Amino acid sequence: MTTISLKQAELIIDAIFAEAEKVGDKPMAVIVTDQGASPVVFKKQDESSMIRYEMAYGKAYASLAMGRSSSLVRYRAEQRPLFMDYLFKASEGKIFAEDGGMLIRDTKGDILGAIGVTGERPERDEELANIGIRAAGLLTDHDVADLGRKARLEN
Repeated sequence: MTTISLKQAELIIDAIFAEAEKVGDKPMAVIVTDQGASPVVFKKQDESSMIRYEMAYGKAYASLAMGRSSSLVRYRAEQRPLFMDYLFKASEGKIFAEDGGMLIRDTKGDILGAIGVTGERPERDEELANIGIRAAGLLTDHDVADLGRKARLEN
């Protein structure tokens, strides 16, 4: 089983921080985990607020647990609150259903791990996750779907 490397995780986070600083985003926090949701790297910028680790981790965990971006998990929570309430409890509160969590895939489309980005508006967090993943030469669900590989792009 291939997993994300420390070097790849650091490339992802460094690219996100560089992009956020370039356009003047708020202070960001980012986590990259392996396929089992174990943290590989977590970094937060100076002035980033409290519990950013928990938020970033919850987004990455949600992506891995549900096999889709955390924005789709959020949508699922809005559409099926009873179902998601059960999953929130079953995960002991680890799932955070908010945009910014994504699966990280290798060039064949296999899952290497996940990312959780927090600090900006939810849609910007997800945009930054995309930027970081691609900057490291890795793929998102949208990328692998474009290659004809199975990826969940909708609920």
